[in-house]
Amino acid sequence: MAYDSARLKLFSGSANPELARAIAQHIGVPLGDLELGRFANGEVRVSVNESVRGADVFVIQPTCYPPNDTLMELLVLLDALKRASAWRVNAVVPFYGYARQDRKTRPREPITAKLVANLLTVAGADRVVTMDLHAGQIQGFFDVPVDHLTAVPLLADYFARKQLEKPVVVSPDHGGVSRARELADRLGVPIAIIDKRRPEPGVAEVMSVVGEVKGRTAIMIDDIIDSGGTIRHGAEALIALGARAVYACCTHAVFSGNALQKLAEAPIEEIVVTDTIPLPPGAEKARVKVLSVAPLLGEAIVRIHEDLSVSRLFT
Repeated sequence: MAYDSARLKLFSGSANPELARAIAQHIGVPLGDLELGRFANGEVRVSVNESVRGADVFVIQPTCYPPNDTLMELLVLLDALKRASAWRVNAVVPFYGYARQDRKTRPREPITAKLVANLLTVAGADRVVTMDLHAGQIQGFFDVPVDHLTAVPLLADYFARKQLEKPVVVSPDHGGVSRARELADRLGVPIAIIDKRRPEPGVAEVMSVVGEVKGRTAIMIDDIIDSGGTIRHGAEALIALGARAVYACCTHAVFSGNALQKLAEAPIEEIVVTDTIPLPPGAEKARVKVLSVAPLLGEAIVRIHEDLSVSRLFT
C-alpha cells in the first residue's frame, strides 16, 4: 500500500540511519530531506529542507552511544519539526537511553529516565514509540501516549525454527523473569532464573541458579547486553551445572568497552540481537546473529498513522 508522502513523513537522526532506511523501505515512503551537523562550537545544527506543515511526522533516533549527543540531536530535531507546524510529531526511539536510571537506589541519586521523558515531551513529542524498556513502568513517566513494542516474538520465532534439543529459557536475574516467561510461553518450554548480585555498577556475580538446566539447551534472554559480564558469567554457571549448550539473546546490543572480547571467550553458541542500535566492529567474532526490527517498527508506524491498534501486532 502506498502512502501519501505529504501526510506521512519519516526523518532519521544520525544514530542509526541504516535502520531508518529499512523502515522507510518497508513502509514505502522516502526518508525526509534533512541536514544534521554541528556548529563550530559543537552545538547541534538541524535543517529540515522540506515542508512538514500538517503532516504526521515520525523521527527515528535511538539514544545510543554517544547518548548525550544522540539525545540532544533528537530533542533539537523534535523542536524544529514542531515549530514547522507538523500536525503530529512522533519520536521513534528504538533504544531508550538512561532507562536503567529509573529509580533511586541510593540517597541523592537522580531518576534520569524520568528527566529524559520530560525533555522529549517539552521538545515536542506528541507520542513515543520504543522497544523493550529496561523497566516497563517508564511508560508512566510520560504524559503523552507511549507504544511499547517488544522483540520477544521475533526472538521466539527464530529459536523455534532452530529446533533446539530440550530448551530452557533462562533469566539472568530476577528483574527479567517476566521477559523470560514470555519467551518460554511462546516456545512452550520451562524457565530457570540466575540469582546474581551487583557489588558495583557493571559488575555481576552469579550466586545460584533456580530451575533445572542439566542436560538442557539454555537460552538466556535480557533486554540489554552492555558490558557482557552478566551473560558471560551466566553462561559459565549454566555449563558448570550441566547445560548441554548455551545461547544468548537480547533486544539492545550495547556491547560497551571490551564486551565483545568477553562474549567471544564465553561458552556461548550464538548471541542473537536486533538492530535497534548499530553494532560495533568485530561482532562476528563473538558469534553474533542480527535480526531486524524494521518490519515491526514499520508496521507500528503504519498502524499509528492509520489510528489502528498497535497491540494487535503481538497477538
